[in-house]
Amino acid sequence: MDHRRSSQYQHIKDFIRKNFRHFNAAVLADAAEAYAELMRRGGKMLVAMGGAMSTAELGITLAEMIRQDKVHAISCTGANLEEDLFNLVAHNYYVRLPNYRDLSPDEEAKLLARKLNRVTDTCIPEEEAMRKVESRLLELWKEAQNENKRFFPYEFIFQLIKTGVFKKDYQIDEKNSWLVAACEKNIPVFVPGWEDSTLGNFFISNIRKNKIKNISLVKSGLETMDTLIAWYLNASRESDIGFFQIGGGISGDFAISVVPLIRQDLQVETCKLWAYFCQISDSTTSYGSYSGAIPNEKITWEKLAVDTPKFIIESDATIVVPLIFAYVLAG
Repeated sequence: MDHRRSSQYQHIKDFIRKNFRHFNAAVLADAAEAYAELMRRGGKMLVAMGGAMSTAELGITLAEMIRQDKVHAISCTGANLEEDLFNLVAHNYYVRLPNYRDLSPDEEAKLLARKLNRVTDTCIPEEEAMRKVESRLLELWKEAQNENKRFFPYEFIFQLIKTGVFKKDYQIDEKNSWLVAACEKNIPVFVPGWEDSTLGNFFISNIRKNKIKNISLVKSGLETMDTLIAWYLNASRESDIGFFQIGGGISGDFAISVVPLIRQDLQVETCKLWAYFCQISDSTTSYGSYSGAIPNEKITWEKLAVDTPKFIIESDATIVVPLIFAYVLAG
């Protein structure tokens, strides 16, 4: 990594080392150092991203992590996949609502009338974001159908970025887009449950309208898992693989299960367990909750080993994750 790039993060690393000594802060510091150590010994990291992290503009640091080979694969919701692109092309039209906690139902309805879809304190503009992307994506779907080709959701998005059709319309610096960075580095983006997203909904609406005739044009979740198996087996031959989970839900639960699948269902018992685990979530430990389960429970599922470095940081991921990423980028 370029020394000038790493030095700009060094003061954050120093601050964390000096001040983050107890409770959640201490766990953050320990998790960041263990992440950095995994990178120093040639390990790889899969980042699982739930919630609305793209709309929270986590791409500002995540993109640099990808460019600097600190993130080697992404598992994310369909919402996170599309919302980084929405922000890239429509950022100037987003509306921030600092008083979102005080909104009445009538005020929410007024936002709807303005075609503003609220995500906590930020509204995504429907016309400038969703409609703008959908029309271009529909062209790619039709083209693939005509050529009898099929792709994963992220591959269609990468194709859209590579066409350059939106480049003149970028409203943020493209270096702050994790999707652009992932596309440039050609890292895989595993998207389970893609149909539960705006673009997934749009796709199926076009099937119903008969504008697209091949419902299997976009590769399925089962095919996504099959590809994840291939990626893990290949990546783990020479490297330890870590698991960094932002939030809970399907993006994490889907990806982490690839190891017991390989070891138990494929009966490849030599497959390495995850070599690092960290989850940042405000979901408290509870009975019957995957997202709120403590890491030790994952030992019984053959996801983690007894001696795997394990961390849970019960805090706001929009605060914690950029700090950890800055620490790792400091080297």
